Amino acid sequence: MPAFSMRVLFAGSADVSAQLLEALYLAPGVKLVGVITQPDKPAGRRQHITPCACKVKAIKLGLEKIIATPEKINAPDSLAHIASLKPDILVVVAYGQFLGTKLLNLPPLGCLNIHFSLLPLLRGAAPVQWAVASGFTRTGVTAMMMNEGMDSGDIVDTIETQITPAETSVSLFPRLTEMGASLLLRTMPNVGLGIARRTPQDHLAATFAPKLKKANGLIDWSALSAAEIERRVRAFNPWPGCFTAYDTAGGQTKQLKIYHAAVIPGNTPHLPGQISALHPEGFVIQCREDGLLLLSIQSEGKPVRTGVEFLNGRSQLKPGDWLSESANGARGAPPHARP
Repeated sequence: MPAFSMRVLFAGSADVSAQLLEALYLAPGVKLVGVITQPDKPAGRRQHITPCACKVKAIKLGLEKIIATPEKINAPDSLAHIASLKPDILVVVAYGQFLGTKLLNLPPLGCLNIHFSLLPLLRGAAPVQWAVASGFTRTGVTAMMMNEGMDSGDIVDTIETQITPAETSVSLFPRLTEMGASLLLRTMPNVGLGIARRTPQDHLAATFAPKLKKANGLIDWSALSAAEIERRVRAFNPWPGCFTAYDTAGGQTKQLKIYHAAVIPGNTPHLPGQISALHPEGFVIQCREDGLLLLSIQSEGKPVRTGVEFLNGRSQLKPGDWLSESANGARGAPPHARP
């Protein structure tokens, strides 16, 4: 392949973008002329002002002089700064701001995005978590030329991977990140030399992966099957997690977070949200369909423990009991697009 050389502007914020920035920094033919990240924000319990992962990585790579953190990337002063860098291409990975038409049209080679799904499936902010939660058996990463829509531009290339039955978003992210770096390095020369093939997306086949909210973790025992809840447990940890309510011995209602669960096939006379069985490894909650065995849980203010350890401290619990009256028909998890 003929040699290529590009002036590259990179925009990213999250952990995954930090790792792809490093791959780009080390790539032959690439001259990084700027790194755009989100402004420093309060984080943690003490709300210390903290830079995003991508900014931290850029500093470690010695790129602190070319970092910019605009509050609004489409603002006139931000666009003027970007234009002054004379980038051939803008590479975007998990940046977190919408790019307007003026910015999209600024680099001569356009704006290349690495998205963590097989587009047009799972457009949006949380494709990895929703892939697991939705029961996908395959996913991947897509290199896409950006347009004014949300993840709707022409596809340049993809890499696929299998989602195993025990997959979690925590286990899937590192694999997709490595694939994303490989895809980016494979795609850049083709774009730089003008030989990249662009395939329009089938917009009628699009599904969506909206940004996760705390409410997505609230379990609705009446609306969801045990299989759906078990997938959400694997998808939504560490945040927002999957949680329900339980009543303490003192009559307080607190949150119970679920870290590991298993599906127990078969329905019982019990209602969704009731304990349907005590099990050698924990206890089973009746769902809309089948039961969910709670294997690893955390009571509010307590350490993570097994379902058996929870039962040992609540020996009065029996089939037919509610963990909490408020767990009966709990609402709050908005629907999402199905595959």
